Amino acid sequence: MKLGRPVVALLSAEAFSITGTRLSTIAIPWLVLVTTGDAILTGAVAMAEMLPYVLAKAVGGPMIDRLGAKRVAVLLDVLSVPVLALVPLLHLADQLSIQLLFPVVAVLGLLRGPADAAKHALAPEVAEVGGLPLERVTGLSGAVERFGSTAGAALAGGVVAVLGPTAALGINAATFCIAALVLSWGVPGATPTSSEAKTPEGAALSSTHRVRGYLAELREGWTFLRGDQVLVGITVMVALTNLLDQAYTVVLVPVWAQQTGVGASAIGLVFAVFSGFSILGAVLASVWAERLPRLPVYAVAFILTGLPRYLALGLEAPLALLLPVLAIGGFASGFINPILGAVIFERIPKELRGRVSALNTSLCWSLIPFGGLLGGVLIAWTSTATATIAIGAAYFLTTLVPLARKSFREFGRRPDPSVAGSESVEQVVVQETI
Repeated sequence: MKLGRPVVALLSAEAFSITGTRLSTIAIPWLVLVTTGDAILTGAVAMAEMLPYVLAKAVGGPMIDRLGAKRVAVLLDVLSVPVLALVPLLHLADQLSIQLLFPVVAVLGLLRGPADAAKHALAPEVAEVGGLPLERVTGLSGAVERFGSTAGAALAGGVVAVLGPTAALGINAATFCIAALVLSWGVPGATPTSSEAKTPEGAALSSTHRVRGYLAELREGWTFLRGDQVLVGITVMVALTNLLDQAYTVVLVPVWAQQTGVGASAIGLVFAVFSGFSILGAVLASVWAERLPRLPVYAVAFILTGLPRYLALGLEAPLALLLPVLAIGGFASGFINPILGAVIFERIPKELRGRVSALNTSLCWSLIPFGGLLGGVLIAWTSTATATIAIGAAYFLTTLVPLARKSFREFGRRPDPSVAGSESVEQVVVQETI
């Protein structure tokens, strides 16, 4: 399977970026916890990074369309390096404090949100340059994301244990630097698509005009997203499943491991089995997805990914039964993102790609900060088993959305690539809202 330099460069940059992000995701909370011993403060620091991340991703789309996805990704990766390096430097100077850590992680979130959105928006560009099906590129990207998350978590655990959390953040800075270099080398620059980027040279614009123009472009992206009922359905569905998955990851599984006595090692095993088979599914989906019926595969994959693992966990199934359930669910989950990515990008005109995809992904992430709270409250009100099964039931009902909503009937429609994205924005919005 020949990929070409642009695809390899994008996948490599994503691998370094995602691995580095997982390093900071583990290292920063651990740094706060070992420094203060305050779990609430630890959560507050994590929130201080996540909220700016989601907000910046949401409003950064017009910037991606104006400057080009590659330029934004490279620039923000480079800017992230000194921000991350500031933490170990302050630590070495014995000047690091929680008061300083809050603004540092907030700035990091502001940079990482649009940077990740820009890399995501590069997928259709490199697929077109490489002459590859979009499902293949999004499938491989999904496999890299799963691998980077798994490898990043394992690397973070080892680095934090051996060298300490500040050293892990230093390595994180290096991964962003490498990601920027790889993108600069391997991915060709694309012409910016927004009308602001096409302003004739010498036509000076006031700052007020530029702000109004930026807000108008952001509103244009929101109008398109809101008017496409398939994209609305996807966004709502993924936001809800992300909320429930966060409760599963940060509360349900750790509490299950503690109460059943299987210990912390079982937590790693649970996530490793699911992620490992998810990588396998994503790799195979990158080859097969373009030939598979999209809606049936998407719906079945989501059903297999959700309810079975919640039931097995809630009923305290032995590991001999739980692990095969996780393997099946993980394998099925690998088919979701390749199909989703292709459907989303095919429905967005090229001139709106940055702002609409950024809004879509930020909204999909918007409920994640509340997942842990949901799981904790349900356990406090009921029991771990009841909470797990209840969240699993909610997950199952959410996975039925594609079968219940009429808008998903258009889910499997593959636009003619010779005309896709050629209509004006106004024409597309009208067509999708009829």
